[in-house]
Amino acid sequence: MNYALIGGTGVEKLVLKKTKQHRVDTPYGNVSLDIGEIGMSEVVFLKRHGTGHTYPPHRINYRANIWALKTMGVKKILATGAVGSIVDELTIGDIVLVDQFLDFTKNRPLTFYEGGDRGVLHIDVTEPYCPVLRNNITEGAVRAGIKVKNGGVYVCTEGPRFETPAEIKMFRLLGGHLVGMTGVPEVVLARELGMCYATIALVTNQAAGINHEPLTHAEVIASMNLLSNTVAALVESTCKLMDLDQRCYCATGNKETGLF
Repeated sequence: MNYALIGGTGVEKLVLKKTKQHRVDTPYGNVSLDIGEIGMSEVVFLKRHGTGHTYPPHRINYRANIWALKTMGVKKILATGAVGSIVDELTIGDIVLVDQFLDFTKNRPLTFYEGGDRGVLHIDVTEPYCPVLRNNITEGAVRAGIKVKNGGVYVCTEGPRFETPAEIKMFRLLGGHLVGMTGVPEVVLARELGMCYATIALVTNQAAGINHEPLTHAEVIASMNLLSNTVAALVESTCKLMDLDQRCYCATGNKETGLF
């Protein structure tokens, strides 16, 4: 299995053809995966929040998820996620291909390498999101007639609460464009295991202080439902352009350790 799709809020409803379930045992716990087809590509589908959205962002077993995908042989990961806009130029319904992140998580395991037999690894994240895979998404969007905004800084917060207006103001001053709760450590763990990773961020709400109405999870789900068909078309178009070669730095991310 060379390709994986990680579905965020609402995207777990994306329909795969000829699906079957598969369970992977990892050092960090068991992971349930769906295997199916998107277009002509066979894909591993991971429900980030579990079946029925049972895991909040801070309780997701990120290490088990990414380890399971690597065990399946995955080389390239397309990740989708609902985000809030913290700048005026990004509005509800926009699809953004992020290129950098700011990490404001607090209590999550952030690495596979915590000393001991596995050693220590200081991973390079100059380009945290694979440039080749991002180009595939951009071209896939053009071919599918879908507008994608290329570039943006993703701010990852701990959750599960939404952010305060003061926090959003700080994130804007630091150069953030979008805020979400699941992008880190997922992107870092994928790099540690030598997989290409790119995030398709789906703007489902305006952040606190920008939208003066109370924020609700129902609002996020409603916006995701409206975007679901567009996301499906974008993923299918992108899968047609991906190949098995990793012509990028991503595959060498963990060469110091030799893991996998």
